[in-house]
This record gives sequence, C-alpha cells and structure tokens, in this order.
Amino acid sequence: MAQALPKIVTFAEFVKWKPDNERYELHNGIIIKMPQPVGNHEEVTEFLAFELTRECIRLNLPYFIPKTALVKPPANESGYSPDVLLLNRPNLINEPLWKKESTVSQPVSIPIIIEVVSTAVATLRERQGRTSRETRPTHCLTNWRDDYLKKYADYVGQSPSRRVEMGIPEYWIVDYAGLGGREFIGKPKQPTILICSLDEDEYQINKFNGTERIYSPTFTELNLTAQQIFQAGNISA
Repeated sequence: MAQALPKIVTFAEFVKWKPDNERYELHNGIIIKMPQPVGNHEEVTEFLAFELTRECIRLNLPYFIPKTALVKPPANESGYSPDVLLLNRPNLINEPLWKKESTVSQPVSIPIIIEVVSTAVATLRERQGRTSRETRPTHCLTNWRDDYLKKYADYVGQSPSRRVEMGIPEYWIVDYAGLGGREFIGKPKQPTILICSLDEDEYQINKFNGTERIYSPTFTELNLTAQQIFQAGNISA
C-alpha cells in the first residue's frame, strides 16, 4: 500500500517540500509516498505513452506527455502524478502553476489522464510501519480505490453539491491485473480497461476486455485492443 505521512499540508507546502528523486502525491492534505511500481506496470505505462505520442504525431496535434507534472484539482488540497498525462501545450500559458511548479488544473490543458492499477514493490518496513526493521522487498497491492473512487471523483469534478470543479474530458483506468472491485470490473474479475468520457458534467463509462478494440473519444482512430495493452506487461488477457 502507499505510505501516508501524517502531517496535513497545503498544496503549496507540498510542492515546496517534494523531493525530486522520489514519487509522492498529496491526497486532501496528506502526503502519500508512492511505492516503486513493478516491471509489468512500467511496461504497460510506457506502451500507452508511446502509442498516444505516436497518434499525436500522426495527427499533428500539439500534445505531449510530461515526465513528472502534477494535476491539482481546484476543489481540494490534492496533487496527483498520473501514470500517463497528456497535455495540450498551447493552453499551458494559461496555467498559473505551470512555469514554476509543473502543475496543471484546467481541463482544457488535459485531454487524457491514464491511471494504471497494479501491484507495487515495497519493503516490509513500509507495509508494517517504521517500527519494523525489515527492509526486504515484498509485493503489495496498491490502493485501487484511489483510481476507481477518489481520483475518479476529482477528475470528473464531483463535489457534495454535485458542482463540477474540474471536468477532465477523458480518464482511463487500466486494470491489467484485474484488481478492482467486482462492482467495477465484474465477477469473476478479469483485466479491464475503463474509459470514462465527460458528458454533461458526468462520466460515461465504457469497459473493454480481451480482443475488443478500445474506443477513445479523443483518438477515434486509435487501433488498439485491450489485449494488446495487457500483453505489453506480459499479462495473459
């Protein structure tokens, strides 16, 4: 599981503090240290980044994928580091936090966000707390609920009043190991890709498995199947 640092901080404090050589996120004021992803996760992530970049080049679109940029929902003190973040370069001039903090918050700057759900590598000490002396690497499940629930709500922009605060046009949840809850990926669980597209302030969700060709409203001609994406991480679909 991701490890939380208990002190409540603002986003500005988080950005000022965040080390350059480690991956952290801010969840409602709580700093979360993200564990090292396993190889399968990295292969799926890089495959998707490559395919989207290739499609941008083919269509001559002014989009690019940054290495370490953050996404900040306007409604709370959070800051996320998506696995794949596609940015619209021309609008970055309108992002007040871009030049100094590599942070975006406007939906027009973000055509697509992709989160890849997977296992991650952590030490036993990280899993059990700092009182443990064991630093041997182990595998642990990431908190898939963050991708399916928390980030989903922040990216679509839902608040208790149902007022849209963000509204990312397209959000993918790539669950190549079938870790999500049955209410999201069905029973029995199986590797699934959810593509959530904004429609009148709500996400419409399409699910893809196996040899189904995925459909992206941003890249309607993208010729990829769910199986091709899963196999990028050597996972049998």
